[in-house]
Amino acid sequence: MTTHIDPQAPVQTGHQVRQILLELARREDEIAFAQAASVPYWAPHPPSVLGHRVAAQALRTEADSFLHAS
Repeated sequence: MTTHIDPQAPVQTGHQVRQILLELARREDEIAFAQAASVPYWAPHPPSVLGHRVAAQALRTEADSFLHAS
């Protein structure tokens, strides 16, 4: 019995992981936006807004590493 491994499988998996990371980053941005919008413009944003923005940027950076690895 022979097993056939699709040579495109690693590329496809990397693409799927990248898409998931970008979706997670988009969600983090949405959460940050919603939290920032919940306070008046003159008030400081909750610290969690910065945390969500940093998380979104880290997810996009990680997603980009999959782009370069393909």
